[in-house]
Amino acid sequence: MQDTAVATSAPAARPRRRSGRREGRTAFFFLLPSLLGVLLFLVLPIIASLVLSFTNWKLLGKPAFVGFQNYIRLFTADPQFWTVLRNTLFFTVEYLVLNIIISVGLATWIASLKRGQRWFRVVFFLPTFTPGIAVAIVWMLIFAPGGFFDFIMKSLSLGVPNLLTDQTLAMQAVIIVSLWANVGYNTVLFNAALDMVPPSYLEAAKIDGASAWDRFWKIRLPLISPTLFFGTVMTAITSLQVFDQIYVMTRGGPGNATATLGYAIYQRGFQNFQMGYASSIAWVMFALIMALTALQFWLQRKWVHYDN
Repeated sequence: MQDTAVATSAPAARPRRRSGRREGRTAFFFLLPSLLGVLLFLVLPIIASLVLSFTNWKLLGKPAFVGFQNYIRLFTADPQFWTVLRNTLFFTVEYLVLNIIISVGLATWIASLKRGQRWFRVVFFLPTFTPGIAVAIVWMLIFAPGGFFDFIMKSLSLGVPNLLTDQTLAMQAVIIVSLWANVGYNTVLFNAALDMVPPSYLEAAKIDGASAWDRFWKIRLPLISPTLFFGTVMTAITSLQVFDQIYVMTRGGPGNATATLGYAIYQRGFQNFQMGYASSIAWVMFALIMALTALQFWLQRKWVHYDN
């Protein structure tokens, strides 16, 4: 009887395997265009940039292998690199902190409204649809010497110097533009997370006498911490790659006050035609992004609370 059962089940298993293989081939066929796109426009350029970082390729002519000379030069013989790195870290820290604080505040305010929540979500999210170059051009005209901002400062008799020409304030202008353009994304993200907080938790805390601040700090914020962590990581990654605003508004100036790693890659690669050296800067930026992301994942264990 057992032999008969095995004999009858074996033919039934073969059609299933064949159908599974057929479905796998069909799925691979539909995924192939996307896989080719990832391979051609992501994987191969990444590998090519890594190889180029060990060459002295100057866009014209054949590249020559130089080993780690680009990296040695970057850290020991290029004084501008440390200025660029410091500017990048300064922008990342200030922009990240302000973005999270402002977006959490706006998201909490929107969540407290009884009417118009959807309308305000759309209003704050609209700037994220605007191309970064267009946003930078408009704000450059506002901050330009003799522009609207200078007119307002003179009308109020505040005596604030022009933001784009002052070495101390130029980076602040870039941060203001970046916040205006991108804070809406995290605002909508955090507002959606706040809407998922069970109202019963807040009502129970209110009955127990918890203040509005305690309900926010001890209930709402811990419950949205996974979303807050995601927004923090993504904002940090994008801030380290800032380029559009600086290219349009300041070109890294005045002096090198707003030069960042992203702009340094463009300057070395497409202005000075030092593609090998630019690739080494790109990989330093990649290593910095990975290190900061790893640090955030390590710190999340202390403040991110997941529901089990």
